[in-house]
Amino acid sequence: MATTATSTGPAAAEGTALTWLTEWIKGHRQAATYAGVVVVLAAGLFGWNLLSTKTAERNAGSQLEQGRLALDSKNYPLAASVLAQVVENYSGTHAAQEGAILLAQVRLAQGQTQQAIDVLQRYAPKVDKDFRAQAYGLLGAAYENALKPKDAGEAYEQAAAAAQYPFLRAQFLADAGRAWIAARDSAKALVAYRTIVQQLDSTSAVGEAKVRLGELTKGAATNVAK
Repeated sequence: MATTATSTGPAAAEGTALTWLTEWIKGHRQAATYAGVVVVLAAGLFGWNLLSTKTAERNAGSQLEQGRLALDSKNYPLAASVLAQVVENYSGTHAAQEGAILLAQVRLAQGQTQQAIDVLQRYAPKVDKDFRAQAYGLLGAAYENALKPKDAGEAYEQAAAAAQYPFLRAQFLADAGRAWIAARDSAKALVAYRTIVQQLDSTSAVGEAKVRLGELTKGAATNVAK
């Protein structure tokens, strides 16, 4: 007696699924059309967003370079104008993050300390890790210019925490120590300097840290510094 072969396995499952999909589309042409339109629109929006992002980064980078050149040539009014536009018009781009730091540098160069603080307070918490240490370090310098040593010490410590290289971390901790001394908080200054001596002793900041420890403890830090 002849037997009828029955297909099983993945091939049969795929055939069944394809048949079901074909029949569903035949019975739901309008829904299928809408689904296709949605897919096409989603793909188009994704491509448009990708292209827009690349275009924005390119345009922002071009303007950023103009602002940097103006800063290098000490044309501070032009630098401030261009960099402010980069920060405002291209928010979210890497160029805008770097532009905020450069804009703060321009404000400091112009003697506009509070404007520099305003810019850095707004953008330092948002920038990528590649810019965070620099942003908080500059904020610390701005606070020192404004005679706010406590705020400066806190900003320098945030810069040290974000620093990606030991020598930068040591430098920011040294800056923090100096600010804490000015703020008459010797306990925090001791912590900053001891961290340099105990954890970052291969950096150039260790010499100053040992001297400051000796001054703060009136020689009692000699054993710690060795």
